[in-house]
Amino acid sequence: MPYIQIEVTKHYPTETKKQLAKAIGEVYSKIMQASVKRITVTIRELGEGSIWRCGEDDPVPAAIMMCDIREGRSRETREILSKKLIEICNEILELEVNQLNIEFTQHSGDEMYHQWMGHLSKDWSTDED
Repeated sequence: MPYIQIEVTKHYPTETKKQLAKAIGEVYSKIMQASVKRITVTIRELGEGSIWRCGEDDPVPAAIMMCDIREGRSRETREILSKKLIEICNEILELEVNQLNIEFTQHSGDEMYHQWMGHLSKDWSTDED
């Protein structure tokens, strides 16, 4: 954890997806004060017509990012992260302004296991690197 998933309607070259994962990892690690080694990013290319945002008029094409994270970060920190993630995705994936929404699901540390750590995670704290 964190597990960051983005679902989009276009297809991208592997190098673009790698660039996106690196940028997300760096930004998340810095803003959320967590080791970059914890971060997993998935990019789901669902194809044209697969994601829609409903509204008063016809639905419009959308993108969604789900962030499964350890609980403990403030609302303000998650908002700063959201704005930066949207900026990165709009630039690298060339998403339209207002196309991407971000949702957070927060977990206690013991709900995730990293093989490289060899144990369940600890809860997040401000003194983590």
